[in-house]
Amino acid sequence: MGKQKDIRAVRGDAGNKFIAGSMADCIGPEDLAKMKDMDIQEADAGKLADILEIEIDRDLSDTEKKREFIRQIGNPYLYRQGEYVVKLSFADTDATLTDRLKEYIEHMAAAGL
Repeated sequence: MGKQKDIRAVRGDAGNKFIAGSMADCIGPEDLAKMKDMDIQEADAGKLADILEIEIDRDLSDTEKKREFIRQIGNPYLYRQGEYVVKLSFADTDATLTDRLKEYIEHMAAAGL
C-alpha cells in the first residue's frame, strides 16, 4: 500500500493567509493544496476523521460552523465515512449540479428510462 501519511503532518507555517478559527487558523492555501493532492492509497484510514462522528452546534453562525467543521474533519478532501475512505475532488467546470441533473434527466427521458 505504500507509505501512509497522517493528515496532521500536512499543516503549514504561520506566514500564510489562513482559514480563520482555532485549528483552522493553522491551514493556509498551500496546506489546502497538499490536502487536496493527498493520495487516498497512502492515507492511514485509522488517522482520518470520521464524518459520521462530526457534530456541529446549530446555534453557531455560518462562519463558526465552517470553522468547527474544518477543526473536526482536519482534511475536507480526505476523510472516513464509517469504514470507507472518501476522497473529494471537483471538476474544473462552470456547470452546476442543477445543470448536470437536468442533463441526466433529459438523457434518461430520451432513452425511455
